Amino acid sequence: MYQNIRPGGQTAVSIIGAGIAGAWHALLFAQAGHAVTLHERGDATMTESTSHFAGGMLAPWCEAESSEPVIARLGIRSLDLWRQHFPNTPFNGSLVVAHARDRADFERFARLTSNHRRLDARALSELEPSLEGRFREGLFYPEEGHVEPRRVLPELHARIAALGATIRFGSEARAADLDGVVIDCRGLFARDAQCELRGVKGEMIVIETDEVTLARPVRLIHPRFSLYVIPRGDGRFMLGATSIESEDTGVSVRSALELLGAAYAVHPAFGEARIVEFGSGLRPAFPDNLPRIAINNEKIAVNGLYRHGFLLAPALAELSLGYVARGEIDNEVMQCA
Repeated sequence: MYQNIRPGGQTAVSIIGAGIAGAWHALLFAQAGHAVTLHERGDATMTESTSHFAGGMLAPWCEAESSEPVIARLGIRSLDLWRQHFPNTPFNGSLVVAHARDRADFERFARLTSNHRRLDARALSELEPSLEGRFREGLFYPEEGHVEPRRVLPELHARIAALGATIRFGSEARAADLDGVVIDCRGLFARDAQCELRGVKGEMIVIETDEVTLARPVRLIHPRFSLYVIPRGDGRFMLGATSIESEDTGVSVRSALELLGAAYAVHPAFGEARIVEFGSGLRPAFPDNLPRIAINNEKIAVNGLYRHGFLLAPALAELSLGYVARGEIDNEVMQCA
């Protein structure tokens, strides 16, 4: 292991990328007393970032259905960090439902996940009155939560600035050109240094209706993919869950029809909802779809968060800080050159 970073030293730290991974790194390093400079190639709106199109679900137990155990481990730690630093984060749990024809897939989801309790139709309707009479049963994950990416990211940036850190928008910095400790959180733009990265498209639709009220994300088990409906407040909902091996940034007609059709299957009132926005983001992923912190002397690259950006970012930032401050290594996530 290279140990050019003095444990406990209050060094200057440059962070490249002000999306969710870079922002959490900047927050934790600034709170630890480091002189932080956060570089972002885009402007303060962050409309070009993957975070702009994210669902913001904090659901480590649900993600265990299709992810390696390390995702749940890091995600559960991240929940504590979200609660600690953003106590107003909604932790209303998440709900998984399915129609009778998809019962086998529903039972499979239940077997592969944990920390849930089964709800019968009555208990489900008490939890989410808008879904009364729609489903026979559900799985309730009471400790999960969600954030609104387009609200929480500006709040993160404001917290970082309030701690005395410098945020430079419109700064297309390169790790090789910066001195001292540099943490590269550029996502797909880091392919110049991490050629294994690929983009995985995630599509989303925002709809608006005053006929449905939900207090938490709802996942509908679907034959091809699990749709999620995430409440955004003010009668708006985000529909998502596509994961397509493509670096095209458009929303396909097929995906739009499937997302809207699945939303209609959750509640017929969504059929009369107004479409507010279509969008897609490219999630950075390594071949194994697992996150990686690569360390080469004072250069640290944090990438491969795949579709778990908001879930994993706090825990990964804590790991990076632990390495810089105390030389700590998490062998499941960190690689030293």
